[in-house]
Amino acid sequence: MTQNPDPNPDPSQVLDDLLSSEQQQQQPESLSFPGRVLSIDTRVEQAWAHWKKLGRPKYIVAPMVDNSELPFRLLCQKYGAQAAYTPMLHSRVFTETEKYRNQEFTTCKEDRPLFVQFCANDPDTLLEAAKRVQPYCDYVDINLGCPQRIAKRGNYGAFLMDNLPLVKSLVEKLAQNLTVPVSCKIRIFSNLQDTLNYAKMLEEAGCSLLAVHGRTRDEKDGKKFRADWGAIKEVKEALRIPVLANGNVRCVEDVDECIRETGVEGVLSAETLLENPAAFAGFRTAAWAKEEGYVDGRLDQGDLVVEYLKLCEKHPVPWRMIRSHVHKMLGDWFRVHPQVREEFNAQNILTFEFLYGLVDQLKELGGRVPLYKKRKIDTPQESPQRV
Repeated sequence: MTQNPDPNPDPSQVLDDLLSSEQQQQQPESLSFPGRVLSIDTRVEQAWAHWKKLGRPKYIVAPMVDNSELPFRLLCQKYGAQAAYTPMLHSRVFTETEKYRNQEFTTCKEDRPLFVQFCANDPDTLLEAAKRVQPYCDYVDINLGCPQRIAKRGNYGAFLMDNLPLVKSLVEKLAQNLTVPVSCKIRIFSNLQDTLNYAKMLEEAGCSLLAVHGRTRDEKDGKKFRADWGAIKEVKEALRIPVLANGNVRCVEDVDECIRETGVEGVLSAETLLENPAAFAGFRTAAWAKEEGYVDGRLDQGDLVVEYLKLCEKHPVPWRMIRSHVHKMLGDWFRVHPQVREEFNAQNILTFEFLYGLVDQLKELGGRVPLYKKRKIDTPQESPQRV
């Protein structure tokens, strides 16, 4: 799924800004998927074998529309991420439009382990889309958690919680026909037993890994509503397949705490990584580094923007994605120098030269905003005892 850039792109056309990069080599030998003739015990055994083969990653980049694209995944990987999801892809558009496929799904050999996520409401359409990406990923993931209005209008994401037979048919169709395992990402019901019944149904239908966002469909504001780790723990204890958690992660220590409290295999992060792609490496923004012992980590968001831009030059992506990431990563700097933010917002057509210059301008103005890391304390070694 590669494409040569249009030498004369029309900036008013969003799709004409979407470019693709080198596609990944074929997938290595599978673990006997699909599972149409396998017992539940065999499927569970294979689900764990596959997860262990991937190294049991626990620091995972969550799927983010227009934001978990290849350069950003690679940047997070450099700073501790051990697996990542693509942005949500629309299965119908993916099957019908070659341009969309070539432009929206890009990967490379370093981009593993990788979950490719689709939204869908038709099993056959979903399968056709999934078969196109299965050579290039480790899981095909079904988005069952998007709570936005566009998902309601399109009848996908978390709004399929109102039609569980359809959800079951989506999972079964992939589990019975793909050579890679199927995973699902869900939100919880307000009633715990409903959530547990939902999760068990997905496992029985052939889901090999379940990611649970610990908020309901109506709890869209992550700052207002805390994710329910207790519900996630109950799901983990009720299922036999690997379970991941999503919600309440502001730093790498939160990941470790979540795993201790819930027993999950790994944790997804979204908003925190958008602001600070180095979070999994132990770096914190000033807002989350007020505890004693945190010092300047000799890294700042301006440095991360430069690294991200270099990855974008190597693996081209839409300018709308680049603009969004620059806004997020330089947010603290823009609050110190709002005039630079206004200059950025006024720039209708972005270039790498302009963006590199923007970072230089912020650094020249002073007021650097560092990322913080816990100071290492040297433990004195005990003197050997005399005999």
